[in-house]
Amino acid sequence: MASRAVPLSPAVGLSIAIAALILGSAVMVAARADSFALAPADWQAVRFTVLQASLSAAASALLAIPVARALFRRRFPLRGALIRLLAAPFVLPVVVAVMGLLTVFGRGGPINMALAPLGLPEVSIFGLHGVVLANVFFNMPLATRMLLHGWQSIPAERFRLAQSLGLPPSAQFRHLEAPMLRAQLPGIFAVILLICLASFAIALMLGGGPKASTLELAIYQSLRFEFDLGRAALLAAVQFTLCAAITLAAARLTLPQGFGAGLGRRIEMSAAAGWRCVLDVLAIAAAALFLFAPLLAVVIKGVPGLAALPNGLWPAVLRSVSVAVVSALLATSAALVLATGAARSKSRAIELAAMLPLAASSLVLGTGLFLMVRPFVTPETLALPITVLVNATLTLPYLFRLLLPEARQIEVDYGRLTKSLGLPHCTTLRFVILPRLARPLGYGAGLAAALSMGDLGVIALFAGDGGATLPLFVQHLIGAYRLQQAAAASLILVAISFALFWAFDRLGSRYADA
Repeated sequence: MASRAVPLSPAVGLSIAIAALILGSAVMVAARADSFALAPADWQAVRFTVLQASLSAAASALLAIPVARALFRRRFPLRGALIRLLAAPFVLPVVVAVMGLLTVFGRGGPINMALAPLGLPEVSIFGLHGVVLANVFFNMPLATRMLLHGWQSIPAERFRLAQSLGLPPSAQFRHLEAPMLRAQLPGIFAVILLICLASFAIALMLGGGPKASTLELAIYQSLRFEFDLGRAALLAAVQFTLCAAITLAAARLTLPQGFGAGLGRRIEMSAAAGWRCVLDVLAIAAAALFLFAPLLAVVIKGVPGLAALPNGLWPAVLRSVSVAVVSALLATSAALVLATGAARSKSRAIELAAMLPLAASSLVLGTGLFLMVRPFVTPETLALPITVLVNATLTLPYLFRLLLPEARQIEVDYGRLTKSLGLPHCTTLRFVILPRLARPLGYGAGLAAALSMGDLGVIALFAGDGGATLPLFVQHLIGAYRLQQAAAASLILVAISFALFWAFDRLGSRYADA
């Protein structure tokens, strides 16, 4: 008698689908490459990609150290609000941030206006230093938050012991804080390096020429302007290999600190006065000015343009909101299935599949899907569905990591009880899982919606003249030097992005409190 087939669980089936999408795109681009010999221009793109990513990651991590240490040591009004606002650049649309940086550091910006009377050369925001500046703007707050968590993870008892022994601040740094930095910095550097390797929109808007072209920008140019599918596939394969190598390295670089457990008490660190206090104040003030001046510049420049918004804005808004909402719902549903499946499973296969999108980028996935659908339909007709699929896939790892610890705790607390009662999965999901995952689900959905709302990746590859989303619409305005209208559209983009983030986050909190 033939044995009955065991059906796949939803988590396993979804893991297979994600692996097929990521690896299938990689295989497609590799198979489409005419040869694996890079031209001199391609090697230039590889060198610039690695150079700008390395410089950006190093600058972001190193500049975050004094800022995180100052925030840890000092107590001042609105400190909590400032720490929360450090998350803003991560969900801020790239085109808005670049618009603000252009306003502050551009030819007519306040920086160059201040340098002119001093006889100093003007600062050009285009090229390598512009790309690095924009990457630091996005990633230094992320590094600061990660390092701040590292400082807060040092048990309070260690600081109390150091103070009771009369150790000066320099000795405390050497014996307590430096080991934490040695454990945290390599992993932080690897994560930011991975993000900067895939920074397509920044290079598109601030690259400044062939010598400042990244791999993703070269892929875009090969498909959109030269229609050289072989070269685009080769560059996409190189990009995937780089990202995959960094992803594997990032999983191994974070080291244990070795401080041992504490009692969870609040750390009351005696902040040193004198010149150390001055340095802390300067670090916090400089970081706040660097982060918020471009946003303030966009507001000041964009408000007058709200009276005369450009034609075609509202259709682009509708397309962006639709893509963002559907992507958020798709990513959140997939993350919920994978997190609960990984919590019940003893295998790490589901977890590895959920983190696999970190090895890809929007243009690598987009190139693979472009090559898949082109023999059957015109790629422009599938621009929005493919954008939804790619955005949901690329935000999945962040949501999965957000849900997994809570899902595992639910399984430990209630797994045996629900099984002994024989509760159906739908009942368990409704009455046990969702109420306890509502807060991270709402936060994750808001994060996914905001990231998708501001994405300028695969849509730039697929969209035709009439299918632009709002970020692509803003980029076209900047390219046409209609900067005031671009700033006004950027204000609308920021407002909608944060409104979506707030709405999903609030919905999750209300459901959890119900």
